[in-house]
Amino acid sequence: MGRTVAIGLQDFGDLIQKGYFYIDKTSFIKEWWENGDSVTLINRPRRFGKTLNMSMVEHFFSVNYAGQRELFQGLSVWSEKAYREIQGTYPVISLSFANVKETNYQNAKERICQLLTDLYVKYHFLRECDWMTESDKVFFDSVCTNMPEVVATLAVYKLSDFLFRYYGKKVIILLDEYDTPMQEAYVDGYWDELTAFTRNLFNASFKTNPWLERALMTGITRVSRESVFSDLNNLEVVTTTSDKYEPSFGFTEEEVFAALDECELGEKKDDVKRWYDGFIFGTHKDIYNPWSVLNFLDKGRLSTYWANTSSNTLIGRLLREGNRRIKEKFEMLLRGETIRTSVDEQIVYSQLEGNETAVWSLLLASGYLKVLNYEKEEDLDEGEEPQYELMLTNYEVTRMFGSMVRGWFNEAKEDYNDFISAMLHDDLEEMNAYMNRVALGTFSYFDTGKNPGEEEPERFYHGFVLGLMVDLQKRYIITSNRESGFGRYDVILEPKKPDMDDAIILEFKVHNRQKEKSLEETAQMALKQIEQKKYAEQLIAKGICKEHIRRYGFAFEGKKVLIKR
Repeated sequence: MGRTVAIGLQDFGDLIQKGYFYIDKTSFIKEWWENGDSVTLINRPRRFGKTLNMSMVEHFFSVNYAGQRELFQGLSVWSEKAYREIQGTYPVISLSFANVKETNYQNAKERICQLLTDLYVKYHFLRECDWMTESDKVFFDSVCTNMPEVVATLAVYKLSDFLFRYYGKKVIILLDEYDTPMQEAYVDGYWDELTAFTRNLFNASFKTNPWLERALMTGITRVSRESVFSDLNNLEVVTTTSDKYEPSFGFTEEEVFAALDECELGEKKDDVKRWYDGFIFGTHKDIYNPWSVLNFLDKGRLSTYWANTSSNTLIGRLLREGNRRIKEKFEMLLRGETIRTSVDEQIVYSQLEGNETAVWSLLLASGYLKVLNYEKEEDLDEGEEPQYELMLTNYEVTRMFGSMVRGWFNEAKEDYNDFISAMLHDDLEEMNAYMNRVALGTFSYFDTGKNPGEEEPERFYHGFVLGLMVDLQKRYIITSNRESGFGRYDVILEPKKPDMDDAIILEFKVHNRQKEKSLEETAQMALKQIEQKKYAEQLIAKGICKEHIRRYGFAFEGKKVLIKR
């Protein structure tokens, strides 16, 4: 049997001392140190070993662990004398914003102030030093949970000074999950207040800090320079498309297969690859999701472990509330196809609403999409944006999005399921009854625009089509015709077993009072369009007889729906 897999343990010291399963990532220490960058920001998806690596860096450099050299014996970084000599020789300030998930600015600021206060408690012995001046002591004592913002934003800066004077060496600052409070601030509406506070904190800690040796920050996203990094021109940003530190976060295929063999699960390699492989960092392919791999090693069962560790609130909202083009591309992704789009790795949260590039960029940074290939800027004409070919990362991500789409109809789940059943059984009366209840229960959920009602039908039935895809993809090949814009969305359900299921054509139209007298007329117009456009021809060409092709016209007026056949 292999080593014990400890799920959720992120303290490097505990992991090594107790002999739990660990894949050696200490080569990151050497690579990071030799790059010599003053402040490094590394963006990786959640649960990709960022926190454990930060703990590893702290255990290696911090004077607090000078007596624990045995932690690194036998690991990659310990093979060189130069690194054995610097272990445990630097003062280290370590912070994590992972739990700053408040619903308002005041609480978020207080939580950060509490973290800073805890730091000062940890180093309280500094206050008793002979070299501390009275003004130093006044500042030290002013650091508390309800301290003024001007004190809070200088807390790390001043602590760096105190530690430098005590140890005679510049400090290393580690900040894990720097962007967690920013995502919460965007979702809960206090973005401007938080970023102003954070900008001042970061500027003092990382830019104007003469006692800083190196700094390392981690997060999921690269928040735009204008938001929080406007003064940090010494920042080295390492995104998922960068070449630095490629195999240091996540597991390589070689590491995963060796782990499976160790745990006597070698026969599951193909399944594990399908579910958890697919991440690409820089040019390094076949990076596996470590959280799911560790859970599989522990439990021996395939499941959506990584996808279930977060509510994915922001991602779900952006896709659910997205415009027609976003939902169309999302539909392509769910079918296993690729999309082409520009990507901006500097996330501008204020532009996320309806901005396709910002949405796909966030999904890429979060690990839900992977880059298959992209255009190099030197090959483009002036003013052209490089296009990236993206697809869903792996099977686990696909299943996660399927669950997310089903969740969109939770408010009318029973009626939605009954509608699907009624459609499969060609029960038009029941289809109308259930569909109206589904629409009544979920229209407002999809309609979140600045002018409620303007895009309500389109937002709803684009989401509805995604729901059809998720629930019926085992029985049907679902395609859609997007030649027109608002007011029409054609769907063809081609049965995978034509001898068992009918083909189905759906045509959606929004009632136009200037053109149609009634909802009945709108539904008839939808049916007429199916015939005029000859949508059934492609099905007939595949050998499906006319008698087994059903046609439905959907007419929308507000939250009312009429379906005709």
